Amino acid sequence: MHHRVVNNDNGRRTVVARLEMGEEAVATLTALAHELQLGASSIMGVGGFERLTVGFFDFANRTFHKNEVDEQVELLSMLGNVAETADGQPSLHIHVVVGRIDASTRGGHLVEGIVRPTMEVVIEESPGHLKRTHDDQTGLTLLRP
Repeated sequence: MHHRVVNNDNGRRTVVARLEMGEEAVATLTALAHELQLGASSIMGVGGFERLTVGFFDFANRTFHKNEVDEQVELLSMLGNVAETADGQPSLHIHVVVGRIDASTRGGHLVEGIVRPTMEVVIEESPGHLKRTHDDQTGLTLLRP
């Protein structure tokens, strides 16, 4: 992965990153968030995957379903955020929509994905950090604005 801070204005950085073929997107972006100590940021990106796993939270059953997409797809939309966990570590929450060769789409929570051929990501940092805590009602770890 290559990255560069393209703007740094009053605690609000803009980072542009390019992930390389074969990198695992979630692990690579998490490592970048640790390296840059990102505590409150939005993430967006485009590119492609060799294969990926997306998740779906079934609220009624309180279960998280994983769906494998075992084919090359275009990353049509990647939106998400970075917030701190209770112990101060950056935590990513990313959703994706991917396009298949027949123009149909798949999407969900990005669990993992192997980049192919590339991925371009823009991260916008906020000056104040956000926290993520466990919510008893949903069973999820949610942002605490």
